[in-house]
Amino acid sequence: MEYQEILIAVGILTGLGLLFSSILALAFKKLKVYEDPRIEAVEEMLPAANCGACGMPGCRAFAEQVVNGTMNPGKCTVSSASGIARIADFLGVEATNEEKRVARVLCAGGLQEAHNRAAYAGGLSSCRGEAVVAGGAKDCSWGCLGLGDCADVCDFDAIIMSDDALPVVDPEKCTACGDCVDICPKGLFELMPINQQLIVQCKSELEGELATDRCSVACNACGRCVADAAPGLIEIKQGYAQINYELYETATAQAIERCPTSAIVWLDNYKQFREAEQIELPLGRIERGLYDDKTYYQ
Repeated sequence: MEYQEILIAVGILTGLGLLFSSILALAFKKLKVYEDPRIEAVEEMLPAANCGACGMPGCRAFAEQVVNGTMNPGKCTVSSASGIARIADFLGVEATNEEKRVARVLCAGGLQEAHNRAAYAGGLSSCRGEAVVAGGAKDCSWGCLGLGDCADVCDFDAIIMSDDALPVVDPEKCTACGDCVDICPKGLFELMPINQQLIVQCKSELEGELATDRCSVACNACGRCVADAAPGLIEIKQGYAQINYELYETATAQAIERCPTSAIVWLDNYKQFREAEQIELPLGRIERGLYDDKTYYQ
């Protein structure tokens, strides 16, 4: 009797298992979402940076858009030219030439150029930590605080802090992921095409001596660059020179020649600032122990 009950129980369980497995198999067949095998192949050809420079959240999402034909392989500015050509050949499409973008910091007021109004002694040694205390120690409320949050957040080691406490971006390593843009409490970083060589390295909204008394490389809104540049290329707005990049094809280095403070620059090697070098005689500062326990003299 017990033997028969066991057989019945096993039979019922076996039947239920077959029934449910048949239902699952049918559901899988009916509800299966087809995935183009080329997506995985394209993803493997990408640099796996997952930087977001293409506008997608990662390389997988970008590969899906490329295979679907909604994005061009050239949109991945991190890939090499040969890598882009390989993807284009694999998909049988023509790769466009997308201009590489890099992060630019719109401030040149480092230790040598800008004054500090106070010493920050908080427990959080970061730009964000200093910025919440009256906007930071720097006398220019719009200036770079120089504590390196941007360098810390960069996953590609594309930013180093110079001895002048300014972030130096390596254009070759920069993927234009935008992390430095998001982290800067002063909003000083912008992503720009690498060939945009005319840049205003100042966002101070003060004019004249009010600006230059705080920073020797501040834009004083004199308007010389406006007069020397092509019509409409540069305007003085909010107290500093601003470039209309829609007219950038008219830009030349002539626009910077009469700038009295070097607030507007023309980048010849695509780098904004020199890499770390020893500071000997910073201008306009008498401060002790603000950076790396060094003393700077006027």
